[in-house]
Amino acid sequence: MVSVDQILQTLGTVIDPDLKKDIVSMGMIKDLEINGNALKFTLELTTPACPFNDQIEQDVRNAVSTINEISKVDIKVTARVMEGRALSIDEMLPTVKNIIGIASGKGGVGKTTVAVNLALALSQTGAKVGVLDADIYGPSVPLMLGMGKSVMEVDNNKLQPAETHGLKVVSFGFFADQEHQAAIYRGPIISGILKQFIVDTNWTDLDYLIVDLPPGTGDIPLTLAQTIPITGIVVVTTPQEVASNVAVKAFGMFQKLNIPIMGVIENMSYFKCPNCDANHHIFGKGGAKKMSEKYNLPFLGEIPLNPGIMEGSDTGRPVLVTDPNSPHAQSFMTVAKNVAARCSVIAAQLNEEMKAEVATQK
Repeated sequence: MVSVDQILQTLGTVIDPDLKKDIVSMGMIKDLEINGNALKFTLELTTPACPFNDQIEQDVRNAVSTINEISKVDIKVTARVMEGRALSIDEMLPTVKNIIGIASGKGGVGKTTVAVNLALALSQTGAKVGVLDADIYGPSVPLMLGMGKSVMEVDNNKLQPAETHGLKVVSFGFFADQEHQAAIYRGPIISGILKQFIVDTNWTDLDYLIVDLPPGTGDIPLTLAQTIPITGIVVVTTPQEVASNVAVKAFGMFQKLNIPIMGVIENMSYFKCPNCDANHHIFGKGGAKKMSEKYNLPFLGEIPLNPGIMEGSDTGRPVLVTDPNSPHAQSFMTVAKNVAARCSVIAAQLNEEMKAEVATQK
């Protein structure tokens, strides 16, 4: 009869492509049982949005098939998102596993559209997702999600996020008349509002909290970075060299604050002609890739320029909701899986650092 150690040794040959570690040492094999020639266990992946989930599952099945003594295999595949931030030192949001800031160097690059559809894509994989609209001066997340005059209730002195399409949403847009009332506040007040949205909101258990930051390097990004531990920053830019040059300033600020840069997304990357099926690079080509290569940052993917995406943002009908199987929606899904993978990598690194620190203290 084959032993548990033999099974684990065989499964230990399966390597997670993102984490570069074997699935046994990562604790991804759970509840292993052997009953004669029958094998049963749970494969717990690091996120439901991992781009390599299917590959890992197939590699596991291939590995088990090499064990002659096993003729029946029952594998349950689940996912548990890893904590990509130091929850042990965060007393404010201990139930939020990952906080991802979506930043840009300048306005007009479609950052909020990317943030909203990224959140929807992660939610559609089965993850629990929230969205914090941190652009106090120009909150547009409610409009893009078709939430209208949604109201956030207060319970036990905590804001209860509004909910739509499986997302928990907090925005200053719920408190202001977006058509007629301008947010005219100095920096300290803006920072105070953001802190209140972070600290005084009942976010409950979230795998990912997507924070849509205003463009630039002002008070709000700085407040976020200094208030709570965050997993990292995703920088959104467009293909033009001028946009990527400005984007450099955005991730430069976070690097100075020792915040991980998760990678770069290129929005409005190209337009696919419906008649000739050719890609037309209207705003230039490869600006984000060049930037990621120059500064050694992961390139998380490109989003095409598409009237449906823009119209959906204006009418509150995101493409991930109205046409989730379209190529344009799938481009967001690809980017979302790459972002989730980066979260897992950062979480694994954080876990190793914590283990090393504990070992040093001993």
